[in-house]
Amino acid sequence: MPRKPNYQFERRERERAKAAKKAAKAELKKRKTEEAAVEAGEPGAVLDDGPEPESD
Repeated sequence: MPRKPNYQFERRERERAKAAKKAAKAELKKRKTEEAAVEAGEPGAVLDDGPEPESD
């Protein structure tokens, strides 16, 4: 005898997986954009590595 389907649970699981995949893609896109900006030498795009050394 087949099991009774639980449509609400299955739908929530699909939506959760879709949201996780979308978030992962957004994070990857954000990282690539930041890396490209740093490589291009755009002002203000440098990641915070600490205070800059002072020259006297």
